[in-house]
Amino acid sequence: MFEHTIPVLIALYGIAGVVYFIRVLLGPTVLDSILAGDCVSLDVALIALLVAVYYENNLLAGGAFFLVLWAFVLDVFASKYLVKGEVGV
Repeated sequence: MFEHTIPVLIALYGIAGVVYFIRVLLGPTVLDSILAGDCVSLDVALIALLVAVYYENNLLAGGAFFLVLWAFVLDVFASKYLVKGEVGV
């Protein structure tokens, strides 16, 4: 059952990633672009996790974990910049 479901999910997340990427480029505000960029990174992480499950490869799951952490740190810095106007520590 999973051998047919996972490729369909990968395709759907890929299409959603393309739509989010267009939103990054054409977003009317900076907030829209940041949110869309966050969604793109989470979609890529989900696709990597689905590929890891499909091929039963643990290394791809580790890469997806670091990508999600990177997206979280990027969101923290972007929100700090938007609230305070600087990214200082």
